[in-house]
Amino acid sequence: MPAEVKEQIRLEVAHVLFIDIVGYSKLSINEQRAVVDELTRVVRGSDQYQKAEAAGRLIKIPTGDGMALVFYTSQEAPAQCAIEISGALKEHPRLQVRMGVHSGPVSGVIDVNDHANLAGAGINMAQRVMACGDAGHILVSKHVAEDLEEYEHWRPLLHDLGTCEVKHGMRVAIANLYADQVGNPQLPKKFQALKKRSARVRWAVTTAALLVLTLIVAGIAIFSRYRARSPLAAPEKSIAVLPFENRSEDKANAYFAEGIQDEILTRLSKVADLKVISRTSTQHYKSAPENLPEIAKQLGVAHIVEGSVQKSGESVRVNVQLIKAANNAHLWADTFDRKLTDIFSVESEVAKAIAEQLRAKLTGQEEQVIAAKPTDNPEAYGAYLRGLAYTLETGITPANYLGAQKYLREAVRLDPKFALAWALLSKVDANGYQQAVLQPTPALREEARQAAETALTLQPNLGEALLAKGSYHYYCLNDYDTAVHYFEQARQSLPNSSRIPQLLAYVARRRGQWDRSESYFNEAERLDPRDVTVLKQHAFHYSCLRRFPEALRKFDQVLNIIPDDVDTLVDKARIAQVEGDLLRASAILVPLQLKIDQLGDVQTQVYQAILERRPAQIRLKEILANPDPALGYINGELRFWLGWAQEVAGDHAAAQESWRQARSELNPFLKEQPENLGLMVDLALTNACLGDKAAAFKLTDRAMATVPIEKDAVFGPAALEALARVAAQTGEPDRSIAAIQKLLSIPGDTPLTPALLRLDPMFDPLRNDPRFQKLVSTAPETADK
Repeated sequence: MPAEVKEQIRLEVAHVLFIDIVGYSKLSINEQRAVVDELTRVVRGSDQYQKAEAAGRLIKIPTGDGMALVFYTSQEAPAQCAIEISGALKEHPRLQVRMGVHSGPVSGVIDVNDHANLAGAGINMAQRVMACGDAGHILVSKHVAEDLEEYEHWRPLLHDLGTCEVKHGMRVAIANLYADQVGNPQLPKKFQALKKRSARVRWAVTTAALLVLTLIVAGIAIFSRYRARSPLAAPEKSIAVLPFENRSEDKANAYFAEGIQDEILTRLSKVADLKVISRTSTQHYKSAPENLPEIAKQLGVAHIVEGSVQKSGESVRVNVQLIKAANNAHLWADTFDRKLTDIFSVESEVAKAIAEQLRAKLTGQEEQVIAAKPTDNPEAYGAYLRGLAYTLETGITPANYLGAQKYLREAVRLDPKFALAWALLSKVDANGYQQAVLQPTPALREEARQAAETALTLQPNLGEALLAKGSYHYYCLNDYDTAVHYFEQARQSLPNSSRIPQLLAYVARRRGQWDRSESYFNEAERLDPRDVTVLKQHAFHYSCLRRFPEALRKFDQVLNIIPDDVDTLVDKARIAQVEGDLLRASAILVPLQLKIDQLGDVQTQVYQAILERRPAQIRLKEILANPDPALGYINGELRFWLGWAQEVAGDHAAAQESWRQARSELNPFLKEQPENLGLMVDLALTNACLGDKAAAFKLTDRAMATVPIEKDAVFGPAALEALARVAAQTGEPDRSIAAIQKLLSIPGDTPLTPALLRLDPMFDPLRNDPRFQKLVSTAPETADK
């Protein structure tokens, strides 16, 4: 036998999770295949699964109606994986699954195909434990339960069931693993039957004994219900800082209260011994809500900080209190009356007092960070807080970015040594450059670079400065390796930052590493479970992969946090459009009252009308009647859309005039923004619609060379889609169909689907081509690449 095979089949102790689909044999063959595929996707989404697989410490064994996962990481891994799967299954109601966990010896076997496989008592026992349960149950062997009980956070989840008879008359001691949102608290049917038999025997012995037993069982039932309500225990050293109330007479001082809250939270978040939820997850709560236990449960923390700020002239009063959420007990409170010049001492004292109350261990460096004074200039700090307030707005609009940029430039002008302000300015510039919310010129990119490098020169170990430098390399240069280097460095200074795994998720998906990207998104959500930016980007991740049901569920999570959020509703409408469900899209879009500055959302409404072949041009004409210079090339893009709407409406002359005007507006911007992909695509389509075939193809070639798919798996396909559209419009069906074929096989930003191709008027010249007809008749694909 070869040595490598011997190595594969040696005896080892492993930790096994056995998963079985209940009722599988009653399903049709197609249904069986569908539920197994669905379960596989759910399992692959588990963080424990991804970590073990990435480390090469996981073996997966399909069993027909389920699977066995064999972990070689830790004894907690299969139980934690089962909890994650159980939680995810709440969104898959047709999947009825039971799970069993056991740790024991496994060894390799050589199967009939001469392949190495696994067998042994560890796997057999996990399967027998599982077989004692019903749909929804997570059952663990007594051996595993005893191991888990060594860890305090597992104890409330483990509920002893006694023994269950399994194969060959063997009896196995089992515990039920469950909490409020995971597992199944009901007694398994096998144990119910055993309980009934025992009850009949006890009744035959004596009525008195039965009465006593009834009292005992009632007590156990009450205790079990109490334990069933116990949520997954939040770490004791965990905290969320809710928005501080602005008690100033001048309500314009709200930015100041927001800034004080954010600074206290930021200082706490740099303590590695604490779990601190970021402001993005807490900003949608009230300053002093009544339902603290529920809020703490939603955020996964044990403690809440509330506060208020009153600013009057040069004087400031800050009230802060630390509350244990489970019982509303006030652990600490204080009031600080200070001058503006001494406001930093308040932030430091509050952060240090809270850390002491939670018995957090502070390193010498962390003590210095908490006590740090970012600037000696109160005017510079005031400008910084105003700029910070703009960055905390949820809307990605030119007004918010320009407002932030204005005040942050003022802050660093007033204090050129203000490293934190330089770092935030760089972040705003870099993000605005990539999103094209600010005009993506070389000058903007250069300011982002200089600001990040200035911050790092002033404070080489400042986490925000390292994050800014990484963001510059990611957003402005697409230099992924350097960006990741700085992000990982920043982790050491910002241990609670969900922004870091979020950015790593962005990098991974741009590289086409979709599974790794999802793992980072899961990490970010664990750190900040109600961060709507993370949830929206996770939804966008699923949309790129054409996993539209999962994307919609993420968007629904956002709407549970910020109901009626217009941008999220429009995102759901976009998915309905690419799925070809115009009625569903229309039901979402028609009631919305969009503001003129919500340009992306307005374009989605216009595209809906174009897809329905009843284009309305009113909103575009209204916007273009008084174009905002701050929008830059976007005004020309909107004029292209106006021309498209006019063309579909049958007004060819008006469309040609709109496109000529669009081209004259867009061309000058290309000289200033030579790497702007969106601008190149706009100009390519405009030239194609004007019949300038050579110019259009020259621009698509330039776009594909600037942002190749191999370099950018998310936005690179946009250039190829532009080629498909240009070729369709200019009488090049072969080139268009070849591009469409590739686009349908890869992920990407708002990916093409057969359903959308059937509706989009730009592809009308291809409708009689049999190759196109075949492409649009295929079922939509899910891209798992």
